Order: sequence, then C-alpha cells, then structure tokens
Amino acid sequence: MTAHMQCPCQSGLTYEDCCAPLLARQAFAGSPEALMRSRYVAYVNADIDYLRDTTAEQRRAAYDFEQLGEWARQSQWLSLKVHLSEQTGERGRVVFTARFKLDDGVHAHTEDSTFIQQDGRWYFFAGQECAEPKANIGRNDPCLCGSGRKYKKCCGAGG
Repeated sequence: MTAHMQCPCQSGLTYEDCCAPLLARQAFAGSPEALMRSRYVAYVNADIDYLRDTTAEQRRAAYDFEQLGEWARQSQWLSLKVHLSEQTGERGRVVFTARFKLDDGVHAHTEDSTFIQQDGRWYFFAGQECAEPKANIGRNDPCLCGSGRKYKKCCGAGG
C-alpha cells in the first residue's frame, strides 16, 4: 500500500494522512471512529497484531485472533461505510458495514461496535452484528461495494 493512495477506510484522505500512522504505531486514534477505520485497514492488511493491540485487554480472550487473521487473508476487502459514530466521555459507538468478497461471493458485515478510552487511548470493546440500515438503491444505481459497476451487474447479481 502506497502512502499517497486513498486510504482503504474510505475517509477521503490519503493513507499517509489517515490510517498509516496508526498502523505503524506512530500515533493513536483520536476517536472511536478513527480507531474503527484503522481496524478495518488492519483487516485489509491482515495486521492481526494491530487488531489484538487495539482490543481492550480485558476482552482479548474472547477473540480467536489466528482465525480472524485467516479470514482477513482470505477476504478481498471492498468497502467500508460508517452509518453512525458517537462519543460520550470515555465511551464510543460506531455502526458500520464492511463489504468483502470470498470465494462464495460478496458479503456484508454490519456491526454495532462499542469502544472505551483507557489511559488516553481508544480500544475496541465489543461488537454486535446487526442488520444493515436500508438504503434506497435501484438496480441501475452504482454498486455499494465501490466497484464502479451498476448494482444489478455487481452485488445485486450475487457477486
């Protein structure tokens, strides 16, 4: 991944100005949304150490990071959409949809994630899979995955 390309988290910033410093451990996420976006890029890069390091320590035992790494490496990550991002004090919440492709087609993972701040750093605490908020998308609209193709010729056709 080159520094001047658009960040895979789809923030609109370059990778260099967005998630690269976080993944390189040169900076910490300034908000729950920034952490969630950087964790998405960690999946894109299969950087499982980053995922482990940014998960709240008391929650790490709940995750099989080796299995997550295998899934990340097998997936072609297509897009990320943030539906909701909020923060109150040292707690945060982000609802997002990540689209990815496996051998059996395109999938969407929508999650309502909670984050906590400890010692000035944000950590992922837990995630609950949920239904993606409905979007009014027509068959001739651009596909949600960001491929540039029409929905009916892309994800609307099963991949």
